[in-house]
Amino acid sequence: MVPAPSCPIAWDYWTATPSDYVELTCLMPNTIFLSLRVSWNATLHGVKEELWDLAMKQPLFGMLREMSGYVFQFINSLAVPEEVDDENKRVRDIKPALGVLMIIERSIQRPGENLLNTQISHLIGKGLNEFDNLRSSEVNDFRMRMRYLAEESLLKRAQSTKLERLRYHCPPRLADHPTVPPSLHSHLNNNCFILVTKVAKTEFSFTSNVSVSLTPQQHIETILRKKANSLNMRGENPRNYVLKVCGREEYLLGDHPLIQFLYIQETLSRDGVPQVMTVGIDSISLGSDVHYPSLPERTRLSSDQSNTIRKKKNYESSWKIDNNYSCIVHSVGGLNVDPGRPVEVVCQAGIYHGGKPLCEPRKTRVAVVTMEGEAQWNAMLQFPIKVCNVPRMARLCFVIYEISKAKNKWKANKDSVNRLAWANTMVFDYKDQLRTDGVTLYMWTHVADGTQGDDLLLHPLGTVVSNPNTESCAALQVRFSNYDCQHPILFPKAESVKAYADQLEDEAGDAAAKLSEDFENLRITAEKDPMYEMHEQEKKNIWASREYFRIAAPELLPKLLSCVEWTERAEVARVVRMLATWPLLRVESALELLDYAYADAAVRSFAVKCLAKISDEDLLLYLLQLVQALKHESYLMCDLSVFLLQRAFDNMNIGHYLFWHLRSEMHVPSVSVRFGLVLEAYCRGCQDHINSLMRQISCLDKLKWANQCIRKKKEITKARAALRQHLEEQHCLETLSDFVSPLIPSLVCKRIKPEGCRVMDSKMRPLLLEFENVDPTGSDKVYLIGF
Repeated sequence: MVPAPSCPIAWDYWTATPSDYVELTCLMPNTIFLSLRVSWNATLHGVKEELWDLAMKQPLFGMLREMSGYVFQFINSLAVPEEVDDENKRVRDIKPALGVLMIIERSIQRPGENLLNTQISHLIGKGLNEFDNLRSSEVNDFRMRMRYLAEESLLKRAQSTKLERLRYHCPPRLADHPTVPPSLHSHLNNNCFILVTKVAKTEFSFTSNVSVSLTPQQHIETILRKKANSLNMRGENPRNYVLKVCGREEYLLGDHPLIQFLYIQETLSRDGVPQVMTVGIDSISLGSDVHYPSLPERTRLSSDQSNTIRKKKNYESSWKIDNNYSCIVHSVGGLNVDPGRPVEVVCQAGIYHGGKPLCEPRKTRVAVVTMEGEAQWNAMLQFPIKVCNVPRMARLCFVIYEISKAKNKWKANKDSVNRLAWANTMVFDYKDQLRTDGVTLYMWTHVADGTQGDDLLLHPLGTVVSNPNTESCAALQVRFSNYDCQHPILFPKAESVKAYADQLEDEAGDAAAKLSEDFENLRITAEKDPMYEMHEQEKKNIWASREYFRIAAPELLPKLLSCVEWTERAEVARVVRMLATWPLLRVESALELLDYAYADAAVRSFAVKCLAKISDEDLLLYLLQLVQALKHESYLMCDLSVFLLQRAFDNMNIGHYLFWHLRSEMHVPSVSVRFGLVLEAYCRGCQDHINSLMRQISCLDKLKWANQCIRKKKEITKARAALRQHLEEQHCLETLSDFVSPLIPSLVCKRIKPEGCRVMDSKMRPLLLEFENVDPTGSDKVYLIGF
């Protein structure tokens, strides 16, 4: 390798101080060589930032991970290779020989890392190497950031007490309020109820009439006192015991009145008698031991601390680009058409935001498809919207459709349109940068469904993810314009947007004052059925009265946002400023803001902020809807993903259901990458949950295989005999034992009872399965499973 001409080749270069700048030769981990001229006082963090900015313009950038995953290596003055992890050091401090720096991956390999990766691959149903093969910088950045989040969760749990870990493994189910619900008053006697308490590993059982305000700890003190009197022994420390629900891995923990626990409320509402057991904390098994890694130092420097030549001011703001947005559609290949007849196709494109068009669509001329399934256009599409007015979350939608000449003489002037394939992509990438490169969009085959109307060619509600089946789908070649700008074009940061909004004079101030007199009528309009289509003037009036809505009707924020003209950057800026002072909404209203119609990042971030204080039990009620809302996110890194993972890291019950909600859709190509990455992050942050989940996966595989075998039996009697024979085989008995129920994680099944299992007499052959409870104080469980 030949060093750069201006590199420090003299033996005393670093002591002689010949100039203020030095030419570095940098060897990137994606095999690219970069030359960088920096100040002597430049920090290694600043050098790394500049390298990543340069690498973005070079080939193979997708092979690079998030830059914090790499460290510098160089040859020091003793001719010995040296790694430096402290990025606060300056170039003049490390004195690299010949000015050569090699960027290598940070060593994060830990004991059991390969086994962990294998387990995660089996759990999510997708090899982790598939994420590496995507060569996507967005995927790599997301994985690195989520890994840090997961490891911080592991370290936090490692430092917790046994009782705190028990709260994580078996979180108490609590009502929102400590008072008695009105529906339970008839089940109480002078605010008291009957409670049966058993003592673990003994035959002692106490039946008490306890007050609804009694706490678990107070009840434990009473039980231990009775036990000591019965056995004439010294009393034990109540702090060493907890109350466990009989028959379940559920505990009554915390300084809450007994009536606040949902188990107590549910049992009393059925006219039952709650049964609990005193259990020693030290006797509770919380799963296998997990190796908790130590996190490396990850210092972050602000950009103004960097002394490199190219500053962030070299980036151009998209708000300064006055050109119309445009792109060049080159060609498409891999079209699935009949090669035996001439086929003419057109490519149409449109810009959308939240499912609504921002301008009129544009389309290419007609092109004839070759025998190889290819069509050429090389057409420039210029849209009637300026780049400065394109919102941050705008998406560019493409569709390829075939034009068939009408054969009916009565419809001679009408051509029929046959949609072949579609693809969507974001106008700005995940780093806020306007896309100005050439890309290959792997397209999805058109399938008629409820998300795409018959009168709409484009598919704006479809995914922005490329089709992963690249070998069997159409591939569209597109190049985005750079508007003769020599620097990357970035969307303004939130601080700049707010500052711009503060500078704007509210031209609608006088009009808003007049509208205040008619505010009630506007409020009635905003409260109408969601299917009601407001007139343009009504939308303008409601938007002009936004301050009155903020004070008097903040819950109508979703309707107010539907009145925003997203093609006007002034209104977009006002939305960002408005949300900063808007009162937090109820959960139901916040969920509405996570719908596809509200694509703006600030709006979705505000919605997640409204969910921050939701209780664990309420979160479980809405968890399925929140997982579905992930599909409407434009980028992998979003507030909703982080929120769900953080709550799952703190509560294994939430993590259990989050895992299965995501895992159940891993077979869907459009979400397999997003859901797979979230699942990987969860498994890394909850490694003590992995063995339990692996066990559940194995059990479901056995039951699925059994169900497929008995479906081949036409007679129900033969099917039932085959099921019992299958379940009595040794490999099934071993697998279907000692596992947590995927349906109710507080239930642990000791073994399957083949004699109690049967096949139901219906077309899908559902299975009625009976399992023995691992807790002898609980009843056996029966599940109806239909595959």
